[in-house]
Amino acid sequence: MKDEFFANLDLAELYQATYETFYMTILSLIGTFIIGILLGLLLYLTAKDGIWQNKVINWIVAAFVNIFRAIPFIILILLLFPFTNFLIGTVRGPNAALPALIIGAAPFYARLVEIGLKEVDKGVVEAAKAMGAKTSTIIFKVLLPESMPALVSGITVTAIALIGYTAMAGVIGAGGLGNYAYYFGFQRRAFDIVFVCSVAIIVIVFIFQFIGDYIANKLDKR
Repeated sequence: MKDEFFANLDLAELYQATYETFYMTILSLIGTFIIGILLGLLLYLTAKDGIWQNKVINWIVAAFVNIFRAIPFIILILLLFPFTNFLIGTVRGPNAALPALIIGAAPFYARLVEIGLKEVDKGVVEAAKAMGAKTSTIIFKVLLPESMPALVSGITVTAIALIGYTAMAGVIGAGGLGNYAYYFGFQRRAFDIVFVCSVAIIVIVFIFQFIGDYIANKLDKR
């Protein structure tokens, strides 16, 4: 009975799909982290009473973040097809999913970065200013180190969202476990494949959550 249930499963294809999911998640997570930090810093620094207080820039960045956060990911992928084709040369495969994954997740993470930066004690920032610290010094020696546990927790949440995004991207040919579950499982009524892919995704989520929580706890000095 056990062998019959997993009769449709191809381990080689499962390993390849799992590799593609890890590939898309890790690369898009790196891009999301970099762009999200930059956007979050801009939101924080240009806000009212911020070091670079600028209402126009803050409004533009906030509008960009809010717009791309509001677009459902599956629709965002379709909207970005021309841009993806220009950038990657194709709209299929793991590499083609990266632009949409990064653009979809970076604004979400940017808001988490902004929240993390706002939690930094303003007295510490004011003390750094009083000692004549440059803006770059305040950013890299005060703001980012002090908010690092929150930033790591935020990127962990974002990583888990990205895993879900990769599954959705797989439905339109991006590869990964979502692609394998939909085309080889659901469409062929091979629900053993759907089940195994679901379990694999849950395991990947637990791995990222464990690593993120471990790092955040190590960095938290409270």
